[in-house]
This record gives sequence, structure tokens and C-alpha cells, in this order.
Amino acid sequence: MVQDSDYLGSLPPWSAERAHQLALEEGMRIEENHMEILMAARDFFSAYGFSPSMRPLCKVVTEHLGVEKGRSLYLNKLFSGSPAKLVAKLAGLPKPKNCI
Repeated sequence: MVQDSDYLGSLPPWSAERAHQLALEEGMRIEENHMEILMAARDFFSAYGFSPSMRPLCKVVTEHLGVEKGRSLYLNKLFSGSPAKLVAKLAGLPKPKNCI
């Protein structure tokens, strides 16, 4: 039986500096265009209580930043490999459920 205390009640401690440190571990550098995606993902988590997989990530980025930045090609360019998984990691969020 899962208890309420087993769920993440709030976002873990996180900062832009932590995101930069995690990015360096991934062999990348974070710039302003990366940070705006990370903040959109954190807003999504605050609203829904889970990390966005790729489709919801595209949707929330489109809502926050416009259609061009919400395209999967743009997100793949910034966060190559598995954008939703990498965005969640850098944003201090749990791994999206459908990401391997």
C-alpha cells in the first residue's frame, strides 16, 4: 500500500547553479534558451505533480514560449537524445514515467 508520504509533496531543492552543474556532468552547457525550457517543465510539475513526457513537454513549452520552441526538433537540438528525460534531470524533477 502506497502512503501519502511516499509521494513527492513539493519540488526538491533546486537552483540554476545546480542545473549548470548537472549539465556539465552531461557534457553540455546551459544557456538562457535551455533555462526557459527547464522552468516550463518545473511549472508543469507544479501544476500536475509529475514530470512531462515528450508530448506534454512540447505542449507546455508551446504554451509558455511559442510554437517554434515547442517543436520536438527544437527540443532535440537543445537536449539531444531524450529531451524529456534530460529536461527533467536538469530541472530537478523525477524521470518522466514513460522514459526508459
